[in-house]
Amino acid sequence: MAEFHGVFPYLVSPIDSDGRVKSGVLGRLIDDLVAAGVHGLTPLGSTGEFAYLDGGQRDAVVRATVEAAAGRVPVIAGVASTATADAVAQAKRYASFGAAGILAILESYFPLADTQVESYFRAVADAVEVPVVLYTNPQFQRSDLSLDVVARLSEHPRIRYIKDASTNTGRLLSIVNRCPTLKVFSASAHIPAAVMLIGGVGWMAGPACVVPRQSVRLYQLCRAGQWVQAMQLQRALWQINEVFARFSLAACIKAALEMQGYDVGDPVPPQRPLGGDERRIVAAALAAAA
Repeated sequence: MAEFHGVFPYLVSPIDSDGRVKSGVLGRLIDDLVAAGVHGLTPLGSTGEFAYLDGGQRDAVVRATVEAAAGRVPVIAGVASTATADAVAQAKRYASFGAAGILAILESYFPLADTQVESYFRAVADAVEVPVVLYTNPQFQRSDLSLDVVARLSEHPRIRYIKDASTNTGRLLSIVNRCPTLKVFSASAHIPAAVMLIGGVGWMAGPACVVPRQSVRLYQLCRAGQWVQAMQLQRALWQINEVFARFSLAACIKAALEMQGYDVGDPVPPQRPLGGDERRIVAAALAAAA
């Protein structure tokens, strides 16, 4: 079974005015990210606006990503639903498209008990033969993964990773201590170098789309134990995270990519694109991180 580590940019979903996926634009972005040294790609994460796409658009994004990656790096496709059966169907489709792993996301409307949350993720992992990454983000999810549920799910043979976007680094250390078989990916809500220091294996984050070479260099410094140099670079890159946290993440990443020459289009409505003042703030952050 594949082993994942390193920098996995959360890809944007370029959509034209007719609702079609701009596969050519996505392909060019992926070529440049791979050339920059990223270790994998994650379509349909938060930056990929999965919550705003229909099933056909999601399928098209995953297909285009797998095709453009062409086996050079693994693709971990995001699966998200409020219904277990739909999540299982998505996971099976994306694995059949060639995704090397699944990022499992639970959406919910009504609150769910721990047993229901656990059963959702187990069903997704039972449905595929590829590694599964648990995703948790209590800022946006109505039903979160408790530490007890994470510990039980870590015993599943295909649930090998977790991406925790809680901003609680102590929680990450608790996961590392309680779940020795579960490998941790940082989110942009955490400080990646700090997560690497406590045992993380990399990060999955939207900002890596716009600063891929710097992100890869940071990972390399962490892996080499060069913590002083790593933190110097981390402090510079953190300005990107601070700016992107002020506005809609997808809108920020898409605006930044357009500044870099990628015609990714606007965020999917009812989200709005950044205004002029906001774009200037993003541009300044990009220049400072260059």
